[in-house]
Amino acid sequence: MDMIAFDHEQFLREFWQKKPLLIRNPWKAWTNPLEPDELAGLACEDEVESRLVKQAADNWELEHGPLAENRFGRLGKAPWTLLVQAVDHHVPSVATLLEPFRFIPNWRVDDVMVSYAVDGGGVGPHFDQYDVFLVQGLGKRLWQVGAPCGPDAELLRHDDLRLLANFEATEEWLLEPGDILYVPPRVPHNGVAVGDDCMTYSIGFRAPSRSELIEDLAEAVTADLEDDDRYADPNLQAQENPGEISREAIDQLLGMVAERMLDRDAFARWFAGYSTTPKRPEISWQPEEPFEVDEVRRMLAEPTELLRNPASRFAFVRGKPGSVLLSVDGRCFDCAGETVVFAEQLAGQDQVTVGPNVAASEPTVDLITTLLNQGSVAFDQEAEGA
Repeated sequence: MDMIAFDHEQFLREFWQKKPLLIRNPWKAWTNPLEPDELAGLACEDEVESRLVKQAADNWELEHGPLAENRFGRLGKAPWTLLVQAVDHHVPSVATLLEPFRFIPNWRVDDVMVSYAVDGGGVGPHFDQYDVFLVQGLGKRLWQVGAPCGPDAELLRHDDLRLLANFEATEEWLLEPGDILYVPPRVPHNGVAVGDDCMTYSIGFRAPSRSELIEDLAEAVTADLEDDDRYADPNLQAQENPGEISREAIDQLLGMVAERMLDRDAFARWFAGYSTTPKRPEISWQPEEPFEVDEVRRMLAEPTELLRNPASRFAFVRGKPGSVLLSVDGRCFDCAGETVVFAEQLAGQDQVTVGPNVAASEPTVDLITTLLNQGSVAFDQEAEGA
């Protein structure tokens, strides 16, 4: 889906992680990519994460999916909102909403959450720890934003919802289909449906915390360490006070940890895998019948389109001259020579044209075969049929 005009550089300079921005319908022709009934159907599926939020006076109720098919007919008159996570992984038309926002690195993209609300429905005043673009798909929603929240922001007592106890709006806008509201991290916002059939597409971005990074990195580093790689002090000197941990010991111990934790190449490889790990790794996208290398090479005899799985994550890190590390769904591949161009294209585009030039490269064919068999890419069946 294309936009008429959007100044990416100005946005990054003046608004990104600084202040909210309302963008009135910038699309060449806005079309709501998903019908409400389709969203409700996704909420009934086991492999899809969904939530139902109901509000009655000051009481908020949260129900986790999957939801029964007849659940929506028993909701009563109280305002309610249906939230479905990672809809872009299951509906290609929703995945196209991400294209205009590719000026932000792919590894920062989380997913597209879709909400449906009846008149008065919402999830209450809250703030997120990440950036979000709120695209109004259908109906109208009134959005209010407030001043950024500090670390001591008071929350309501609720086991599942992180709602602000005190919310004061500083600005508000009524969004109609095609309008977009950008909200930076920790900026409180509250959206309320105005009329029924209100659908909003929330394009969220990942911002890993320091604790998450350290915890996962430490686990990855220690997995490769030998148990006999231990502290040693063959030049130990007698101390005046045996209760002291000497400066020399501290320096050596810190060095043992830092040597592993601060290895830049190892960190880059770890983070490439960490940042591309699928959101729902328990879901298998593998083909029913595995591909063979010779079969793939035959399929590349004529130009065809190779499509990325919308649920897959791709990224690459530049290595030594003429090489890149490609990471796909948490798995890393060292690429060199002619495979580098293909890897860079695949990481940056939703589809790549491949053909005889690729078939002549054995490493590239091997890579494509592996990615096909793990369900990360697929050949365009429509193009093949044509």
